[in-house]
Amino acid sequence: MSPKPSSTDPEIARRLSRRGMLGVAAGATAAALVGAAAPTATAAPAAGQKHGQGHGRPVLPPGRLGIQLYSLRDKVSTVGFAPVFAELEKYGYDEIEFAGYTQGSAGPITLAQLKALARDHGLHPIGSHVGYYDDNNPSAYTFAQNLTKVLDDAEALGLKHIGTASGPFRYGNTVDAWKRAAEDFNTYGEAARKRGMKFYQHNHAEEFSFATDKPKVRLYDVLLAETDPDSVYLEMDIYWAFSAQFRFGKRADGTPAPFEPLDYVLKHPHRYPLFHVKDGIRDETAHDGYRMTDVGDGDIDYKKFLSKVTARTHQGRRYHHWQTEHDNPSESYAFARKSSEHLHSLRSGRCGD
Repeated sequence: MSPKPSSTDPEIARRLSRRGMLGVAAGATAAALVGAAAPTATAAPAAGQKHGQGHGRPVLPPGRLGIQLYSLRDKVSTVGFAPVFAELEKYGYDEIEFAGYTQGSAGPITLAQLKALARDHGLHPIGSHVGYYDDNNPSAYTFAQNLTKVLDDAEALGLKHIGTASGPFRYGNTVDAWKRAAEDFNTYGEAARKRGMKFYQHNHAEEFSFATDKPKVRLYDVLLAETDPDSVYLEMDIYWAFSAQFRFGKRADGTPAPFEPLDYVLKHPHRYPLFHVKDGIRDETAHDGYRMTDVGDGDIDYKKFLSKVTARTHQGRRYHHWQTEHDNPSESYAFARKSSEHLHSLRSGRCGD
């Protein structure tokens, strides 16, 4: 049974219910188209990590492990992209997601050089984060101020996804404010779609907060309901979604408003082509409810999460892309290596869980 949206606004609930049914059908169709040609995974599994033991099939879809390069910004800024890409190739990564196309790189680099460098190391550039808006700077490199340039650069790199990690707070925290932001996203999504790309938004915890004018309405539900499912997509940052579950599991008046991040994906599988895989140690004394750590060292059950998503899309195990990330790793190469090892080690149980 599909989960009910946490919003109690009848119109938003109706839109989400309708789009959820369409999304399941679209996800199943896409899965059937892409599921038959999955290559074999190459990285060796690691032993002894939580949620990873078992002798079933690998939970991680083959060829779909990426990393958000923001996690490696310290290395890129000191040694440049080439040594970083060489390490990622060695660790078994398939894809990369950009957080800017220089990241303070040691020495200048063009988009053509960056694309070739990734190809030379067997890394497929899958997406990039760009700012949503900077209304005080008309020349800002953002979707709102320079949409054509943003899409030109993404096209030059051969990206299939181009998105933003900015929240839809441009006009405020009301339902109407988020409807206006959704209109912006629909514009960017349609422009990206015409170039063969998918526009996406990456969440933090605050997207799951409640509208200031309608405190029973979760803002994330407004975003889902008001954006075009054929041109606006979502990159769920799983860590921040679980943090939001902790922070916004109650409304301002204290009434319960629980939600499950996985349910959003299972109801709208086609809208989540990308995920950020980051981990956290549960700590109810922390503001976010978790303390961020390397993937596999925390309490988020990625065996369950990946298994459920890939099972929901049946043969479409190559439909989603999984990008590891840590906002501030203690040692970024170690984070990248350990995270890859853990995700490659995950095996489904007898019941496909």
